[in-house]
Amino acid sequence: MANSSSGDSVTDRLLRVLETFTPTRTVQTAAEIGRRAGLPPSTAHRVVGELVAAGLLERDEDRRIRIGMRLWELATRSSHALRLRQAAMPSMERVQSRLREHTQLAILEQDEALFLERLSGPESGANVTRIAGRLPLHASSSGLVLLAFGTRDLQERILAGPLAPVTRETITEAGALRRALADIRRLGHVVAPGYIEDVSTGVAVPIRDETGAVIAALSAVLPRDAQTDIALYELHAAARDIERSLGFRR
Repeated sequence: MANSSSGDSVTDRLLRVLETFTPTRTVQTAAEIGRRAGLPPSTAHRVVGELVAAGLLERDEDRRIRIGMRLWELATRSSHALRLRQAAMPSMERVQSRLREHTQLAILEQDEALFLERLSGPESGANVTRIAGRLPLHASSSGLVLLAFGTRDLQERILAGPLAPVTRETITEAGALRRALADIRRLGHVVAPGYIEDVSTGVAVPIRDETGAVIAALSAVLPRDAQTDIALYELHAAARDIERSLGFRR
């Protein structure tokens, strides 16, 4: 792609515009997009207009901008994440119906845990996770599982820090994190009390694909003082079912 006078490529500018949208910021004005993307007003309006014309963004009746259905359509075609979600949903629904707590599916994406799905009910407690939201690998139960079974390069990159605290319980010391990752690999699960929210405990297990590689984490968010044995049993059983549907045989 050709570069602009500022040195940015067309792809860079398009990506910066799209990245201004978050799970909690779904509608913006063109001016807000430009400011958050660090683009001059004229450039922002031109890029937004081109994306609207292509159907990747949409304008509402107040001329505010939102993500377009065309972008969703393209993103879900032949997506391995979509295949994983489809394979996981029946088991996730079973876990959520039995635990009546938040049940979540996450994958590794750019050194963070990206959440593909979350099932909740009226009785479920506090939870900061959102679909298409991200959490740090060292702080979330799903992230810890993905990190523990990730590559050596990934682990060393995260261990090099900084390991920012989310709560006072978050692991922020490299040696402690290294030991925790070894325990997760040995046990095949993690229990993370208060790591993301003081009032909650995250529990998570790995999911493997047909090659045996860990490609996702299945987790539940429980009240801080809740027993975890039943949740871990249900998560492990669900993970085995998902793995079988993906072609993994133990």
